[in-house]
Amino acid sequence: MSSSEQTLSIIKPDAVERNLVEEIKNIFKKNNLIIKESKKIQITKEEAADFYRVHQSKPFYDELCSYLSSGPIVVMILQGENAVIQNRELMGATNPKDAKENTIRKLYGISIDKNSVHGSDSNENAKKEIEFFFKN
Repeated sequence: MSSSEQTLSIIKPDAVERNLVEEIKNIFKKNNLIIKESKKIQITKEEAADFYRVHQSKPFYDELCSYLSSGPIVVMILQGENAVIQNRELMGATNPKDAKENTIRKLYGISIDKNSVHGSDSNENAKKEIEFFFKN
């Protein structure tokens, strides 16, 4: 079995608004992650609520849903060796202040909420999240 896998990456509204899409995509490409599919979409708050359902019980849930649906996002399927872990390492910590140097969130994140990117946290969630945005 190959360790090549797929994960979902979202470039969030704050990064799309600041025209960072190509720069962020280039970070993935430079790190041997292939962008299998990519599309710019706008989702409704209801769709965001459905996507983030795992966080429903958390205090930031409503804000998270409002934010993700506040502007265009770019959803991508990334593929490569250990793509889930690699993408998480490239993104950096959720809070840009805690993220390592040269991670996407350290470079571009504005705050813990506006942290520019989302990535699946497990292979299981990657499958669900890819299915959510790329129902063929």
